[in-house]
Amino acid sequence: MGHVRDLGTTGDTGPLDVGDTSHPGPRRVAVGERPRPRVDLRAVFGLESGTWAWTTAAQAAIAMTVSFALAAWLFGPQVATLAAMGSMTVLYEKKTPYAYRAAALALVGVGFVISVSLGSLASALSPWAAVFSIGLTAGLATWVCAAWRVDKPGPMFFVLVGAISTIVPGGLADVPLHAAIAASGAAVGWAVSMSGVFVRARQPERQAVAGAYRKLAVLLRAVGTPELDHAQHDASVAVADAWRLVLLAQTRGYRTSDEAARLRSLLRWVSDIHLATTQVCMARPTPLPPEAAAFAERMAAAVAAPEKAPDPADLDGLRRGMRPRSLEARLYGLMARAATAARRDAGGPDDDERARNLHDERYPALWGALRSSLSQDSLIRPTALRMWITVTAAGALALASGLENSYWVGITTTAVLQGGNVVLTLNRSVQRSLGTLVGVVIGALLIAANPPLAGVIVLAGLFQGAAQLVIGRNFFYGSVLLTPMALLLSYTAAPHPITELAETRIIDTVVGSLVGLAGAMLLWRGASATRLPQSIVGVLEEARRAMAAVLDQDTVIDGRLRYELRRDMRAALVSLRGVYESAIGDVPRAASTQPLWPVVVATQRTGYLALSALALENPEPVGTITLQRVDLAFRELISAMEERRTPRLGALPRLPAHPRINMELRALSTAMAGAVAQDERAARLEAEKRAELERRRAQGDLDADL
Repeated sequence: MGHVRDLGTTGDTGPLDVGDTSHPGPRRVAVGERPRPRVDLRAVFGLESGTWAWTTAAQAAIAMTVSFALAAWLFGPQVATLAAMGSMTVLYEKKTPYAYRAAALALVGVGFVISVSLGSLASALSPWAAVFSIGLTAGLATWVCAAWRVDKPGPMFFVLVGAISTIVPGGLADVPLHAAIAASGAAVGWAVSMSGVFVRARQPERQAVAGAYRKLAVLLRAVGTPELDHAQHDASVAVADAWRLVLLAQTRGYRTSDEAARLRSLLRWVSDIHLATTQVCMARPTPLPPEAAAFAERMAAAVAAPEKAPDPADLDGLRRGMRPRSLEARLYGLMARAATAARRDAGGPDDDERARNLHDERYPALWGALRSSLSQDSLIRPTALRMWITVTAAGALALASGLENSYWVGITTTAVLQGGNVVLTLNRSVQRSLGTLVGVVIGALLIAANPPLAGVIVLAGLFQGAAQLVIGRNFFYGSVLLTPMALLLSYTAAPHPITELAETRIIDTVVGSLVGLAGAMLLWRGASATRLPQSIVGVLEEARRAMAAVLDQDTVIDGRLRYELRRDMRAALVSLRGVYESAIGDVPRAASTQPLWPVVVATQRTGYLALSALALENPEPVGTITLQRVDLAFRELISAMEERRTPRLGALPRLPAHPRINMELRALSTAMAGAVAQDERAARLEAEKRAELERRRAQGDLDADL
């Protein structure tokens, strides 16, 4: 037998070499350029891709204005700033379904009240207690937000609320009042965020599923291009987010409705189409017809409007002339069936099995998430400790140096450290410093104009809304707008001469930025880099588990097992890419992390191919010996990565139904061997450099004796 045909081809990839022929075999899709975090003018001042957050901006402005005005009328302007801070609950859980959002925002509000109570109590005791309370709030908020997957702005506003509470006048007896005022502001923010439930109750989960189809369209356009691996990751993240949000929306009364069934069906279709696209993009080195991506974009519009669903017949031209078993034909067939499901309106019949169950629990295990975040392999623990130690040290340094408004140093340090790795932290430090400098000038001019309280309330709300409009796309412009808002609030809470307030704010910001950068460089700066090998191992373990289930003739893959394998595999893949992107910004370990990009890509592709194998309804089993050899290959790669050595992979068994798995396993072995060789070469050069330094030192000592 000379060769067999790769079932994944469309006629462009050629025959698959099985070892007894000189044919070069199918081409491997080119590896895209690795991510490159940079510190330059574009990184500081350029706008990131995305949309403007108009809805969030409007809600933030309304919540702050209403809460500030109401509290000022009831309790007075100085303590009313606590209500304005509490209203920032509106900035959280912006994308989650309303049923879940109601409970989550209540927890955020409780967190704000605890932060205010802690800050108010500490400030009544001593300035040093206030410093330590801000640091503790920063550490705990970072830990809980990361463990519970609280989206941006994360711990930032918990720290801001707690810090502002340390300058609000009052003593121990006023702590309950301060907590109550903050709670009133949090309630206003909750109400504004939940207001959309009356006009678009199912918008969050619809947007999530539609977003998955849009990212699928981007992936379809990226087939055969260098952007493939990046688009694959983005699409996987979008599908994972859609699963999470649709699960959160499955309340008891809604779960049995026709609308919920239709949305579940569309979610599972986009997941299957994504995996079918994975098989195609691994086998096809040339772009797909543009009509495929256009069809996926029309599917995105059909999630909320069935009448906009594309006609399945629109794909007939793409399928014409294809072999029925080819991967492209299967991809277009799945897209056509998804369009048929999308054309059913919410009240129509739906006997699609995909609409029945999502095979998972609605709510995440919150206590389990907190426990797992403290494990040795978690990035959350060093991140939270770095935040706690650095923010506390920044406040202590400011207080010991005689800076009057030391609370602002802690706020700045928190904002800077949210960048993550050293490179992003440096970018944020520059953005924060420059943005605050511009914002202080604007705020000082406004305060110098001595506006009435009503004007301060309106201006604070407008600046808050404008900041939320742009901060997601560039932190510098957000800082320019947040600084006048914070100045207006702090001046209202504790009036100071405007020149003194502006001067100290600039000094505090520079000090906080420098301390934050120092903390990023000195504390656990290699946390991501040291965890990258383990993340690679995690993906390979999940891929081994998935392939064993697919190939083992004694394993029956029912709906629940299929979902669990796919969920865990996708989570490991998303985590791997996140750890790598953080690791390449760790200085100086980035130099040793960058060569691992081919290893990361081959690992990702192996994981995605294992995912796509799980999409097959009737996978073809193999013999026991073949299964053992595949399992042995995965175990050897895992051991080699754990032991930092060159893998001894040997010959791989033929898998006619999954030929690309072998290709990526060989590519992974080669990439790992190259990374090991580069590490050994770097270690040898380092040893030679040290030996040369010792030789020169010895020669210098000898010359001195002579």
